[in-house]
Amino acid sequence: MSNPWVVLVATVVIIALSAFFVAVEFALLAAKRHRLEDAAPTSRSARAALRSSGELTVLLAGSQLGITVCTLALGAITKPAVHHWLTPLFETWGAPYWAADVAGFVLALVIVTFLHLVVGEMAPKSWAIAHPEASATMLALPMRAFMVVTRPVLLALNGAANWCLRRVGVEPADQVASGQGPDDLRHLVEHSASVGALDVAYSDQLSGALDLRRLTVEDLLADHAAPSAVGHGATAAQVQEASRASGHLRILVQGEGGRPEGVVHVRDTLLLADDAPVTDVTRPVFELAADVPLHTALTSMRETGNHLAVVPRSDADGPDGPAADFGVVTLADVLRRLLPRTTAGTPA
Repeated sequence: MSNPWVVLVATVVIIALSAFFVAVEFALLAAKRHRLEDAAPTSRSARAALRSSGELTVLLAGSQLGITVCTLALGAITKPAVHHWLTPLFETWGAPYWAADVAGFVLALVIVTFLHLVVGEMAPKSWAIAHPEASATMLALPMRAFMVVTRPVLLALNGAANWCLRRVGVEPADQVASGQGPDDLRHLVEHSASVGALDVAYSDQLSGALDLRRLTVEDLLADHAAPSAVGHGATAAQVQEASRASGHLRILVQGEGGRPEGVVHVRDTLLLADDAPVTDVTRPVFELAADVPLHTALTSMRETGNHLAVVPRSDADGPDGPAADFGVVTLADVLRRLLPRTTAGTPA
């Protein structure tokens, strides 16, 4: 093929197709599935992108097949033509034929490789990574059409690749795992703080938030002081005295056997006479099991409007002896674990 215009048009088309397949590959790998799902109800292209993300290995087989065909086409059409044009040029400069032929071959290979690598691969890859959802949506429909035509070949290639993976003990996956686990995020936070990219205060807060997923209510009881409590039939003065002595705003009211039967906020006793019983301002206790995850406890306390929860201990021997078979956890305790610097000293 010696007509330069035909070669030029064919080269542009081949490089554009290569760029298309590269962009499709990286767009679907980088796109967030939830964003495609948000756009799917109103966008046919987004729905097509979602279908492709659900069979990602087949799509990658299609992309690799397209890129390989484009590479072979450049080698079969563009490189020989450029080689054919350059060899006589070097001969006119006085080089012998064999030297001109070698120089033309090497320079043609360099030119074609540069065009394919930079224009056909690196540029579309960078664009797709920078705009993953937009590129995935834009290219989804033509890629789906290509996959329909070549599906038997793609399934055969994908099946062969999966067979090879299973032979070495790897289970193939059809979708990209999205998001980061708590351990991954904790490692990222620790690394960012160690290199100075994240302030230590923010690092403590983020670490505390991640800890909520693995801590239980019982973990807050380990170093917790004995709960402040008054006996059954206690007066307003007794509740206020217990509050002054402990610094707590919420005081437990114990029933027979020392079990808590209610909780009273010292604020509700201020308008009562000193010798008035606090029965009318006592609220039922909110109880949480010791093995409840901390994030679940935080949600439950906020939804029910309770700032204090009674927690039966898993062992009968608490820090104050066998009688202390229960403890208390306050909303301030949970928030203090989450925000250690900003909630220090918050009264319960």
